[in-house]
Amino acid sequence: MYCVNVLVSGLVQGVSYRWTTREQARQLGVTGHAINLEDGRVEVLLCGDQPAVEQMAQWLWQGPDAARVTSVEVMAVHLDCPPADFTVG
Repeated sequence: MYCVNVLVSGLVQGVSYRWTTREQARQLGVTGHAINLEDGRVEVLLCGDQPAVEQMAQWLWQGPDAARVTSVEVMAVHLDCPPADFTVG
Protein backbone atom coordinates (compact mmCIF):
# COMPACT_ATOMS: atom_id res chain seq x y z
CA MET A 1 0.00 0.00 0.00
CA TYR A 2 1.26 3.45 -0.97
CA CYS A 3 0.70 6.37 1.45
CA VAL A 4 1.42 10.09 1.24
CA ASN A 5 0.93 12.95 3.66
CA VAL A 6 -0.18 16.16 1.97
CA LEU A 7 -0.34 19.75 3.21
CA VAL A 8 -2.76 21.89 1.21
CA SER A 9 -2.57 25.70 1.43
CA GLY A 10 -4.81 28.51 0.21
CA LEU A 11 -8.51 29.07 0.77
CA VAL A 12 -9.20 25.50 1.90
CA GLN A 13 -11.06 25.93 5.19
CA GLY A 14 -14.75 26.84 5.37
CA VAL A 15 -15.35 25.79 1.74
CA SER A 16 -16.23 22.06 2.22
CA TYR A 17 -12.71 21.05 1.19
CA ARG A 18 -12.43 18.17 3.68
CA TRP A 19 -15.88 16.76 2.85
CA THR A 20 -15.40 16.80 -0.91
CA THR A 21 -11.93 15.33 -0.45
CA ARG A 22 -13.49 12.43 1.46
CA GLU A 23 -16.08 11.87 -1.28
CA GLN A 24 -13.43 11.89 -4.02
CA ALA A 25 -11.12 9.58 -2.04
CA ARG A 26 -13.89 7.07 -1.42
CA GLN A 27 -14.76 7.05 -5.14
CA LEU A 28 -11.13 6.18 -5.91
CA GLY A 29 -10.83 3.58 -3.13
CA VAL A 30 -8.32 5.68 -1.19
CA THR A 31 -8.27 5.71 2.63
CA GLY A 32 -6.85 8.29 5.03
CA HIS A 33 -8.07 11.56 6.53
CA ALA A 34 -8.50 15.29 5.97
CA ILE A 35 -7.93 17.55 8.98
CA ASN A 36 -8.02 21.35 9.36
CA LEU A 37 -4.81 22.74 10.83
CA GLU A 38 -4.67 25.83 13.05
CA ASP A 39 -2.56 27.70 10.47
CA GLY A 40 -5.32 27.52 7.82
CA ARG A 41 -3.96 24.56 5.88
CA VAL A 42 -5.56 21.14 5.49
CA GLU A 43 -3.56 17.99 6.19
CA VAL A 44 -4.56 15.05 4.00
CA LEU A 45 -3.36 11.47 4.43
CA LEU A 46 -3.89 9.28 1.34
CA CYS A 47 -3.35 5.50 1.24
CA GLY A 48 -4.11 2.99 -1.49
CA ASP A 49 -2.90 1.80 -4.86
CA GLN A 50 -0.22 4.21 -6.12
CA PRO A 51 -2.12 5.31 -9.27
CA ALA A 52 -5.25 6.11 -7.23
CA VAL A 53 -3.25 7.98 -4.56
CA GLU A 54 -1.45 9.99 -7.24
CA GLN A 55 -4.75 10.81 -8.96
CA MET A 56 -6.19 11.90 -5.62
CA ALA A 57 -3.12 14.04 -4.85
CA GLN A 58 -3.56 15.76 -8.22
CA TRP A 59 -7.27 16.34 -7.48
CA LEU A 60 -6.29 18.18 -4.26
CA TRP A 61 -5.14 21.10 -6.48
CA GLN A 62 -8.78 21.51 -7.56
CA GLY A 63 -10.96 20.73 -4.54
CA PRO A 64 -14.50 22.12 -4.39
CA ASP A 65 -15.56 25.12 -6.48
CA ALA A 66 -15.13 27.62 -3.63
CA ALA A 67 -11.57 26.51 -2.81
CA ARG A 68 -8.51 28.44 -4.03
CA VAL A 69 -5.51 26.14 -3.65
CA THR A 70 -2.09 27.79 -3.76
CA SER A 71 0.16 24.90 -2.68
CA VAL A 72 0.05 21.11 -2.40
CA GLU A 73 3.07 19.60 -0.62
CA VAL A 74 3.25 15.79 -0.95
CA MET A 75 5.54 13.54 1.09
CA ALA A 76 5.57 9.73 0.91
CA VAL A 77 5.17 8.07 4.32
CA HIS A 78 5.37 4.50 5.59
CA LEU A 79 2.54 3.32 7.84
CA ASP A 80 2.56 -0.07 9.53
CA CYS A 81 -1.23 0.03 9.83
CA PRO A 82 -2.90 2.17 7.13
CA PRO A 83 -6.44 3.38 7.85
CA ALA A 84 -9.39 1.28 6.67
CA ASP A 85 -11.60 4.24 5.68
CA PHE A 86 -11.36 7.95 4.89
CA THR A 87 -12.29 10.21 7.80
CA VAL A 88 -12.70 13.93 8.32
CA GLY A 89 -11.48 15.64 11.45
